[in-house]
Amino acid sequence: MSALKKTIPLYLSEEERNGLRAAGRFNAQLMDFLRPHVVEGVSTDKLDKLAYDYTIQHGHKPACLGYKGYPRTICTSVNEVVCHGIPNTRPLKDGDIINVDITTIVDGWYGDQSETFLIGNISAAARKLVQTTFDSLWIGIRACKPGCTVTEIGRAIQAYATKGGFSVVREYQGHGIGRDFHQEPGVPHFPSLNSNRDILRPGTCYTIEPMLNIGTWETRVDKKDKWTVRTKDGALSAQFEHTILMTEEGPEILTLTKNGPQEGHSFG
Repeated sequence: MSALKKTIPLYLSEEERNGLRAAGRFNAQLMDFLRPHVVEGVSTDKLDKLAYDYTIQHGHKPACLGYKGYPRTICTSVNEVVCHGIPNTRPLKDGDIINVDITTIVDGWYGDQSETFLIGNISAAARKLVQTTFDSLWIGIRACKPGCTVTEIGRAIQAYATKGGFSVVREYQGHGIGRDFHQEPGVPHFPSLNSNRDILRPGTCYTIEPMLNIGTWETRVDKKDKWTVRTKDGALSAQFEHTILMTEEGPEILTLTKNGPQEGHSFG
């Protein structure tokens, strides 16, 4: 969401890492709370209110609400919406796919993640898209090692997505995260010369959040609300996201849920 803050990447102390771990844990807890409500007939407005109330009741702050003027607590991106979909009164319908993107501030630290949910009986093409996007996230995570370049993430994701017949969105990417929502390094999901210079040293925290499309990778922003991003050709899009902390031993996933899909999950 929005542009990166041009700061030197953080190399976090153990105390700072624990702050991010706490934010990631709560964010994952929030996703699990929302999970049983993401069903046919529920409006995205309702999901937004549930997320807001749960966050406030636990003494934390919804990061998206008011960020750069964004009007709601979560982003809900249905079908051809790539990202930044604003919750509304439309009920979820049989055959929809919806990405739920949530970010929380816990004691000044940010946790950020998203999942794509399948509503009812979806098409085979939509199921393949969601599966490939989910697998791409994990392929990107497993491409990370202490001291590797950011572009290794994009190279792995691009190769896998293209082999599956899907395109990778280029205008939106992962990002560094800490006490700021969006900071360096940027994390493109395709090979980039710029990200070949960015090194993932221990203490770096960042998101990986591939967005894959059935058709073109190109997107367009809604002219009225200035937020909702759709595929240029109206084809389906899916996304998954985790917050990752690079440690001396390798990538640590801070936003793992207890009840959501784990590495190797099949949506079949």
